[in-house]
Amino acid sequence: MRQVRVHGRGGQGVVTAAEMLARTGFMAGHEAQAIPSFGSERTGAPVIAYCRFDDRPLRTREPVLHPDVVLVQDPTLLVSERVFDGVPDGGVVIVNTEGDADDVRTQAGVDRPGVDVITVPAMRITMEHLGTPRPSAAMSGAYAAVSDDITLEAIQAVYRTRFPGRVGEANARAAAAARAHVAAQLAGEDPEQAAAAAVDAMEVSHA
Repeated sequence: MRQVRVHGRGGQGVVTAAEMLARTGFMAGHEAQAIPSFGSERTGAPVIAYCRFDDRPLRTREPVLHPDVVLVQDPTLLVSERVFDGVPDGGVVIVNTEGDADDVRTQAGVDRPGVDVITVPAMRITMEHLGTPRPSAAMSGAYAAVSDDITLEAIQAVYRTRFPGRVGEANARAAAAARAHVAAQLAGEDPEQAAAAAVDAMEVSHA
């Protein structure tokens, strides 16, 4: 079983992000579920949602307390929301930030060498392609770069189905750019060049 926790702020589509991630996992061949966490949420307030993947039927509906993967859609939450809580060694924390892994650990006040920290400028990528501060597709693209749980093709198909037309295509481009950015970063290559090339390749294929 793979368990995912998504942190963000009200207005960033956190609950939708978990739902779309579950749909993506299902398209990639897994059993999947999304679990929203509702409280006194308001625009700008911290919000958490959860997602699970498995290759067997999912029986539990409990919140995810020990996530294998954490997606942090707003880097300001690193200071106050203890996003590393419950993450085991071997887990991954993916953060929407222009900084690097050391910046993330410093802001969060943690020293967890057993947890991989991946950074991606998901909000910048999202604003460039979508124009609204809802980075879920870009964050999913970053996730696809570090795990075989989901694929870029499944992410793009889910967003194109949910948001037909311009919005779906914009999210598909954001996912491609974020995935390429992280993959290049991990390979020691130029992430900005890789992200631009991934989007250009999409444009050519749709020409």
